Amino acid sequence: MSGVPQRTLLLWCPDWPVLAAEIVDGVPATDPVVVLHANRVVACSERARAEGIRRGLRRREAQGRCPHLTVVDHDPGRDARAFEPVVAAVEEVVAGVEVIRPGACATAARGPSRYLGGEEAAAERIVEHVAQSCAVESQVGIADGVFAAGLAAREGRIVAPGGTREFLATRPVEALGRPALADLLRRLGVRTLGDFAALPAGDVLARFGFDGALAHRLAGGRDDRPLAVRQPPADLIVTADYDEPVDRVDAAAFAARTLAELLHERLAGYGLACTRLGIEAVTAHGQELHRVWRHDGLLTAAAIADRVRWQLDGWLTGSNGRGGTRPARPTAGIVRLRLVPDGVLAQAGLQPGLWGETGAERERAHRALSRVQGILGPEAVVTAVLGGGRSPADQVRLVPWGDERVPARPGPPPLPPASPAAAPPVPAGSVRGVASSRPVPAGSVRGVTSSRPAAGAAPGAASAPVVVPPGGRAGRRAGRGRAMAEPPWPGRIPPPSPAVVLPAPLAADVRDAAGDPVVVSARLAVSAAPARLTVGDGRPAEITGWAGPWPVDERWWAPAEARRRARFQVCLADGAALLLAVEGGQWLVEAIYD
Repeated sequence: MSGVPQRTLLLWCPDWPVLAAEIVDGVPATDPVVVLHANRVVACSERARAEGIRRGLRRREAQGRCPHLTVVDHDPGRDARAFEPVVAAVEEVVAGVEVIRPGACATAARGPSRYLGGEEAAAERIVEHVAQSCAVESQVGIADGVFAAGLAAREGRIVAPGGTREFLATRPVEALGRPALADLLRRLGVRTLGDFAALPAGDVLARFGFDGALAHRLAGGRDDRPLAVRQPPADLIVTADYDEPVDRVDAAAFAARTLAELLHERLAGYGLACTRLGIEAVTAHGQELHRVWRHDGLLTAAAIADRVRWQLDGWLTGSNGRGGTRPARPTAGIVRLRLVPDGVLAQAGLQPGLWGETGAERERAHRALSRVQGILGPEAVVTAVLGGGRSPADQVRLVPWGDERVPARPGPPPLPPASPAAAPPVPAGSVRGVASSRPVPAGSVRGVTSSRPAAGAAPGAASAPVVVPPGGRAGRRAGRGRAMAEPPWPGRIPPPSPAVVLPAPLAADVRDAAGDPVVVSARLAVSAAPARLTVGDGRPAEITGWAGPWPVDERWWAPAEARRRARFQVCLADGAALLLAVEGGQWLVEAIYD
């Protein structure tokens, strides 16, 4: 940070949040208007300032000074959207624009001043062009560095090269935009940027920290941060207008191929390829249709044409709304068609598959499934994605074919397989959720077979939970030779997963050998060994083996969403294996093992 500050031209639009509210929401900026954030004024119109309103006032105080005040909520998204045309207008005159914030943008002053005949001429040209293109009033400041140029823009001033330090010296410390630091400096007797810049840099760093040291450099005119110029986005959208509405599939296919080739050529000109394609159509009656297609590879011209043709076929041959399952067809033909490359990347940025290029069989299946989606909608073809979760149903998420296969929840870290003769290790610090990979006989303790039940337990009941403290002897023995991975989902049933996960759990009844209901207490004590299971209105089945309970206490911090339940694995006399859960005294069948 020892370089010379870059000569910077900064354009500033006064009261931009107020102007953005007028542009987007139609609030007249000529009226007394204030923009509030956290119940305080962050911007106000000129008429509001004439009524004595200033930034930082509370809402009630501002309305007390001006009863007919118009109040607008602060919306950074609205400010940014309204400022985009202004930035585009500046880019029509100069190149390499950096957006500082909504309402202010900067660029290097050297190029525009040499091209337009001096810094003053460049400033006048930019201000005039923004006023003509966007009907927005703006001011330009030029100085050494972005910070000084921003202060100069508020005065519409051009600071001479080398005079930035003197220009900043008389400014109050509030100009740094750090209220807490400015308040502390004033209490220490430092009132101007010149006084602050005169302090030793080492003392400033020791007293005010890194942010104070950065403010100290700005106060001394040593703002040598280079501009992060914005690259104007390329216009890649292709559009076709038709004099005669297109209402036949053959005509739509011809239009699709022509437009797809045009889009592919435009992308190739920029060295890009399309991975996600947006298809938009407007009918003669003004109806707007939109669909996004995703592809796991690069869309060639033929692939783009196929997807556009399929989509138009699906739109034009939709159902007539009389009980059909397909979407209703448009009421008129298509008069405008647009292709929007929603996702692009460099052509060299996509690696081939692990076994080489995509085969013909996979491509044929992808084309067939994509065509079904074009006719019935994206949700008509879905694939399963495995992720995290405590229950088997939470670990599977269905996503439309072609969408990114990203799990909604992180899954567990990979664990090295245990030997068949050894029991699964118990992670250090684990209290619940270390389940066996398959149903084990009664009397097991978290998957570690015990020769007898714990003292005080019912015959055949599972023993008490094993709690291994972090760093304990058991944890050190289990972790000897390899790193122990902490399970991220306590209470999750480990692999192998059940073969069938029921969409809705089935009500069940579990009884002991005496015919009494089996109850699990709050301390996870099982009243008796489960002996018979009845699912719904079916016949009772004998339970030959069981393991559990494995408790799960979810979202205990939100009473309305809290769930507390325990899971059991049971084996039946006919060879079936089930995953049971008991919640609120009700037994449920969640899944079936193969």
